[in-house]
Formats: sequence, C-alpha cells, structure tokens
Amino acid sequence: MKNEKVIRDYFNGWQRKKWESVESILTDKFTFTSPNDDDHININNYKEKCWPESDKIDKYNLEKIIEVGNEAFVRYQCWTTDGKSFRNTEYFRLSNGKIEEIEVFFGAGQGFPSSVLNTNY
Repeated sequence: MKNEKVIRDYFNGWQRKKWESVESILTDKFTFTSPNDDDHININNYKEKCWPESDKIDKYNLEKIIEVGNEAFVRYQCWTTDGKSFRNTEYFRLSNGKIEEIEVFFGAGQGFPSSVLNTNY
C-alpha cells in the first residue's frame, strides 16, 4: 500500500504539472525506459525529454495497480488537453519509498505519443 501511494503521487505530480513533486519521489539512481528510444535514461535526460509532455496531460485514471514487493505494474487511461486519450502500462521498481525505475509499455495504436499526434479515441 505504501508503494501504491508513491505511484499515485507520481501520477498526481504529472497531472498537476509539478516537477518538484515528481522529482522528490525519484531516487538518484532513477532510470526511465520506453519504446521512444529511451533506454534507461537518467533523471536529467528524463526531465529534459519527457517532462515537457506534461503540458499535454489533462488527467489520469489509474485503472489497475498490481504490487509485489518493491515492484508494481500500473495500467492507466490518460486524457490529453486536446481531448484525446491513450492507455499504457508501466512497470515500477521502488527502493526505500522512492521510484528507482520506470519502464513504459505503449498500447498498440494507443500509446503516447501516437494518440496525441494521430488518433482520437
């Protein structure tokens, strides 16, 4: 349950566009991986490459959080500021109450950024 709160705080930081809130729950060893040519990028590269996308986020609906120890999978629906939506799954690894790793799995034809650029569901 403690890790679930950290994960919910993470998505809330994105939704509210509060980098300080997000950064405060990432470890110094944080890495981020996604199909968008992000292979275990560090926190500085993550902020530079990914954080500007927060301006396009309207809200998240965390549909399912499955926790096992210090790992969790999260499936969510996200709505963008232009009324589009997409669904992704993310793998989280946590350490001492902070997020150490995130790996994103995009839904076929639905994952970010494809929905923002091409599709209206």
